[in-house]
Amino acid sequence: MTQVALVTGAARGIGLASALALARLGFAVAVNSLADDAELAGAVAQLRALGVDAVGVPFDVSDLTAHDAALTRAETALGPLTTLVNNAGVGVMQRGDPLDVTPESYDRCQSVNARAVFFLMQAFARRVIVRDDRAGFHSIVNVTSSNAIAVAEPRAEYAVSKAAAAMASKAFAVRLGREGIAVYDVQPGVIVTDMTAPVIDTYRARAEAGLTLLPRLGTAEEVGTIIATLASGRLPYTTGQVIAADGGMLVPRF
Repeated sequence: MTQVALVTGAARGIGLASALALARLGFAVAVNSLADDAELAGAVAQLRALGVDAVGVPFDVSDLTAHDAALTRAETALGPLTTLVNNAGVGVMQRGDPLDVTPESYDRCQSVNARAVFFLMQAFARRVIVRDDRAGFHSIVNVTSSNAIAVAEPRAEYAVSKAAAAMASKAFAVRLGREGIAVYDVQPGVIVTDMTAPVIDTYRARAEAGLTLLPRLGTAEEVGTIIATLASGRLPYTTGQVIAADGGMLVPRF
């Protein structure tokens, strides 16, 4: 049975790297982004060049009414979904003092980074558990952040939303264990992506100075490999785990 994954926020960065890593393991992949544009088409082309079936599924993850139609589109094109990778996310509208955070920035982070994750998991799980002929490994991999654990003061509302998504991962792991669906929470640290580009030089210097135990920044490809490893069931008899993809940044130490 071919495994079929939907990866949100997959036109670039960690999402695209995850989709490519899954494709290299033989997954058919539906890739999502907000817009049906050249970037999404390019992602689909890269996947098909690896010899797998792939389709673009553009929709706004924060629009809960779009979830079922998007899942149906992916399954119509590729077959029954076995895997959901919740990667789509947004940063803060403006870095700064938590005392200055606006309701608009807070709500935007919650809507995309937490609420959408919760309800897309729900929509995916409801489809899977009613199948009579379900076979193979089924999983949900949520991409949260080290900020689910460690607050970054200039991005307080982002940290709050990622902490909510991390708890949602645990809640669904508890509910879906008896359904045979594994749920994981991958928490990237400082990864070289478009989102981190404005501050990446500062963090590169900090990593080399000891912020991370491995004295370098992480790459999207490395996080993608972690996600594909989890989604393919190569960590058997596990669910509910937090995978800290952070080079040891949050290891307590003196």
